[in-house]
This record gives sequence, structure tokens and C-alpha cells, in this order.
Amino acid sequence: MKALIFAAGKGERMRPLTAHTPKPLLSVGGKPLIVWHLEKLAAAGIRDIVINSAWLASRLHHALGDGSAWGVRIVWSHEGAEPLETGGGLLHALPLLGDAPFLVVNGDVYCDIDFATLPRASATLAHLLMVDPPAHSARGDFALGPEGLLHSSGDRLLTYSGIGVYRRELFAHWQRDVAGSPGADATPPTFRLAPLLRAAMARNEISGEHFSGHWADVGTPERLAALDAALRGKRG
Repeated sequence: MKALIFAAGKGERMRPLTAHTPKPLLSVGGKPLIVWHLEKLAAAGIRDIVINSAWLASRLHHALGDGSAWGVRIVWSHEGAEPLETGGGLLHALPLLGDAPFLVVNGDVYCDIDFATLPRASATLAHLLMVDPPAHSARGDFALGPEGLLHSSGDRLLTYSGIGVYRRELFAHWQRDVAGSPGADATPPTFRLAPLLRAAMARNEISGEHFSGHWADVGTPERLAALDAALRGKRG
């Protein structure tokens, strides 16, 4: 299995911290956010990792190189000066990810899940790790039904963790599924994953599971500081 780590974003809500440092290189608990992912992926036996880059790409490339320091092999999916959003970025990286299902991880989240527990294959087009909505979020994203399928609406919405197992077939009809989305007609296409996932959910093609462990979305300097303190407290 290969993995894709999203690391191309500008991290605008994290300014001034991200003015000169890519968000995934910000440190928590004594190491950069993205290094936590690299170590956990290697521990799960996932050695081939694609990382997308755009904002401050040269700093990312210099810091991580070919991944040998963590026992993995990094291939870079460089998007140019402007990031292509999550959907466009994944579409751009598809040629590097092969034909088998692959793991996707947002570079700006922390999660203590053992990646080896996620399915290496799925009968659906994507299998998403869902968490309880964090305190800073007014509502969640998708509802997890008793049959294990995700739906765009429901009585109890969970938050997508930014971690999931995907099949390239999700993009088989991406132009149809994201028609009308901002950036979908741009060259190269620049669009978010959410419209693609919601279109597939309407066809009962997205599954999920609820994770109750430690997960954090590092979206602001305050949340970064809180996560850093929590991780250092665990080590202490």
C-alpha cells in the first residue's frame, strides 16, 4: 500500500507561523507534524509515500528529502506555486499512487491511530476515519449509518479526520461529480474533495468508521500550542 500526505496548503489561518515554515513542518511534542505521520506509516509497513507540495515547497523538500531518514521512500507531487486543493491535489498525484487502494493523510492533523488497523482494501470507493466534532467546530461533516456507509446528512454528524483509504476509481467520473464546483474547470483543476465524496455518498459508495482516540486538527496557533502541551505532557 502507498500513502499520500497532503502538504501543499498555505496554512493561512496559522500566520505568522506559516509565513516562512510550511504548516506540516510546525513542531508538536518535539517533532514536526508530518514526521509523526512518516514514523507511523513506516511502523505500519507503508514505505512508499507521495507528498504533494506547493507553498514553500523547497523547504519541505529540503527538510524531508527522499524519506530515508525515516525508513520510507518519498516521491514528490509538486503542484506549482499555487496548491490545487484536496481534490485537485489528489487527482494530480494519482499517476504516482498506482492501481491499488492507497492511504490519504492530511499533513496538518495529529492522530494516534495505528495505520495498520485501517483496511488495505475496501468494497467502497473510499473508507474514511471519522471523529467526534471538535469543540471549535459548530457541526460535523457526514453521518455514519448503521450499515457502515457515510451519508451527507443525518441526525448525528461526525467530522472527517483527514485520514482515509481511497481507490483511484473515485475519480473515474470526477468532472461529472464536481461539475459546478469552484475551480473544477480550471487548468489544472483546482477543487476540494468534499463534492466528490458527497456525490459518491449519494450512490452509497463511501464507507467509514468512528475513531475515539486522540485526534487534533491543527488549524490555529492556539490549537497548535494546546496539542504541543498535550503531547509533551504524555511524554512527561
